[in-house]
Amino acid sequence: MENELTHGPVMKTMLKFAVPMILGDLLQQCYNIADTLIVGRFLGADALAAVGSAFSLMTFLTSILLGLAMGSGTVFSIRFGQKDKTALKEGVLASFVLLGVITVILNILVFAGVDWIIWFLRTPDELTVLMKDYLIVIFAGLAGIFLYNFFASLLRSLGNSVVPLAFLAISAGLNIILDLLFVAVLNRGVAGAAEATVIAQYVSGIGIAVYTKIRFPHLLCLDGRIRLRRSRIKEITNFSALTCLQQSIMNLGILAVQGLVNSFGTTIMASFAAAVKIDAFAYLPVQDFGNAFSIFIAQNYGAGQTGRIKKGIRAAVATSVGFSLVISLLVCIFAGPLMSLFIDSGETAVISEGVRYLRIEGAFYALIGILFLLYGLYRALGKPGMSVVLTVMSLGTRVALAYTLSALPVFGVAGIWWSVPIGWFLADALGIGYYLIKHKKLVP
Repeated sequence: MENELTHGPVMKTMLKFAVPMILGDLLQQCYNIADTLIVGRFLGADALAAVGSAFSLMTFLTSILLGLAMGSGTVFSIRFGQKDKTALKEGVLASFVLLGVITVILNILVFAGVDWIIWFLRTPDELTVLMKDYLIVIFAGLAGIFLYNFFASLLRSLGNSVVPLAFLAISAGLNIILDLLFVAVLNRGVAGAAEATVIAQYVSGIGIAVYTKIRFPHLLCLDGRIRLRRSRIKEITNFSALTCLQQSIMNLGILAVQGLVNSFGTTIMASFAAAVKIDAFAYLPVQDFGNAFSIFIAQNYGAGQTGRIKKGIRAAVATSVGFSLVISLLVCIFAGPLMSLFIDSGETAVISEGVRYLRIEGAFYALIGILFLLYGLYRALGKPGMSVVLTVMSLGTRVALAYTLSALPVFGVAGIWWSVPIGWFLADALGIGYYLIKHKKLVP
C-alpha cells in the first residue's frame, strides 16, 4: 500500500496529499489552455468559438467517467482505511469492468449522434463544419480519459497523488508540442488540435495503467478468491452512479448554458470560450483540494477517526476560503491581460465581454470553494445523494436564472454571468444548513 491519511498533523497531511492533485489538474488544464491559445492565435475567432463550444461538450462526457472514477475512489479509500484488502481488490475489479463498459457505450453514442449534438448546442451555421471536424477526432480520446481517471483515482485512494501528477506532466508537455506541430507547422486546423490532445490523453492513460500494474500487481491480479461479485458491483454502482450523476448534472447545466451563449453569436461565444478557461484554471485548486479533502475524510471515516474528521473540516474551510479570496482579487485585477493571452488585442468586443464575465463570477470563488468541500464531505461520509441535491440546487438555479435574466434588457448576456454565483450561494446555504442539523449523526 502507499500512504495512510489517518495519522500525522491534519493540515500538513491534507496539504501534502492535495498539492500534487492540484498541480496535476493544473497541468491537465494545459491541454485545454494550449488548444485555446494556439487555435485562437493561429486559426482565428471562428475556430476558437468552435473549439470552445466543443470543450463544454467534452467536459460533460469526461464528467461521466470522472464521476464514476471518483465514486469508486471513495469506496477504495474507505476499504483502505478499514484495511480490508479482499474487498479493495474486488472493488477494483468491479469498478474497472463498470467504467470500461460505460466508455464503450459512450463512444458508440457520441459517434452516432455527432450531428444531433451540434444541433443541440445551437451551433451557428458558419461554425458547423469546424466543430464537426474537431469532435470526430476528440471523441476518439474517451478510452484514454477512462484509463487515466480510473488508475489515478485508484492511486489517490491509496494516498499516492504524486504519480498521477507525473504522468499528466509528461502528457501536458507532449500536448503543447504536438499542438504547435499540427496546427502551426502542418496546418491541420482544428482537427490537428484535437489530434494533439487525443495522443496526449492516451500517453497518460496507458502510462499510468502500466505503472499501476507493475507497482501494485497484487491489486490487479485475479486469483481464486477474487471474482467479479454482484455485491461489489452493486456497492461500486451505488457510490459511482450518484457521483457520476452529480458530475453529469453539473456539466449538463453548463452545456445548457453553452447553448444559450451560442445564441448570442460568435463574439459572445469566443469571449466565453476564453474566459471559461481562465475561470476553470482559477478555481481548479479549490476543486482539487475538495477532492483531496474527500479522500482524507473517507480514509478516516473507514478507520473510525471521527475527531480527526472534525479537525479536517475546520482546517479545510479556512484553507479553501483564504485561497479563494486571494485568487478572486488577482482575477478581477488582471482580467484584461488574461483575456489578451487568448485573443488578439484587436478583438476589443471579445475581450471586453470576457473581462465582464471574469469580474462578475471571479469575485465569488470562495462560494464555489465551500461547495467543493461540501461535495467531498458528503461523498466521503456515504451520502453522495446529498452532493447530487446540492448540484441540482446550484446548476438548476444557474440555468433557470441564465435564461430568465438574459431575456431582460436590463441584464442581457450579463444575466448569464450573474446566475453562476447566485447558484453557488444557494447550494452553500443548503449544504451548510444540512450539516448543522445532521452533524451529530454524520460524524458522531
